[in-house]
Amino acid sequence: MNKQELMKTANEIRKGIVTAVHSAKSGHPGGSLSAADIYTYLFFEEMNIDPKDPKKADRDRFVLSKGHTAPGLYSTLANRGYFPVEDLKTLRHTGSYLQGHPDMKHIPGVDMSSGSLGQGISAAVGMAIGGKLSGDSYRVYALLGDGEIQEGQVWEAAMLAGHRKLDNLVVIVDNNNLQIDGPITEVNSPYPIDKKFEAFNFHVINIDGNDFDQIDAAFKEARATKGMPTAIVAKTVKGKGVSFMENQVGWHGAAPNDEQYAVAMEDLRKAGEA
Repeated sequence: MNKQELMKTANEIRKGIVTAVHSAKSGHPGGSLSAADIYTYLFFEEMNIDPKDPKKADRDRFVLSKGHTAPGLYSTLANRGYFPVEDLKTLRHTGSYLQGHPDMKHIPGVDMSSGSLGQGISAAVGMAIGGKLSGDSYRVYALLGDGEIQEGQVWEAAMLAGHRKLDNLVVIVDNNNLQIDGPITEVNSPYPIDKKFEAFNFHVINIDGNDFDQIDAAFKEARATKGMPTAIVAKTVKGKGVSFMENQVGWHGAAPNDEQYAVAMEDLRKAGEA
């Protein structure tokens, strides 16, 4: 995909996020929207995957460590062809396979169930070690929140990843600077994020996580990095793409009403035309 195609796809993924959360009347749109560009690049450009064969042995693995932003992952998987886009409207409904956190037993394309913050990266490290031990060529990608990295388990996993020189592992931190209780700097600052990962023997890349040129360059640099895992610290805008949600902490875990939904979809329609 070229940059324009990626931007258009990301916009469609954002529409799916807003539609799903509106239909559910609950969920987490802010951190789903901030990471939409990263989701898009991973699933449409970077990763070796096949929607027709979700469990193929040599596929690259993805773990959504910040599992509450499942609407972003679901919309990406739907737009990539893993299941119908129309199913996004069943988010969190009784009987739907699209529940509030990713479930590897019921959702095609989900490699790890997640939701408890801090645990996803540990699973990703295990997958990466497994690939090294078996001599497989697959790569492992884990998306974390910047509030999530306040969890101690994240750094236990990072220590092991650096020690084992897991150059088949890429950790992405969605650094939108907001968590449920407010700015991360006020709740429990994890800064400087890049220096912390460097201390655990990661190759670190700082980027604008809503800029596809920088995203593209970062993942190519990560792929070329040997002998150590990579951490991409992606500075993003919470609620990206929806005017009244951008940089507003209240949209961490709230659903738009009918009027707000109409405004959000109009914002995204205009963005698509642009």
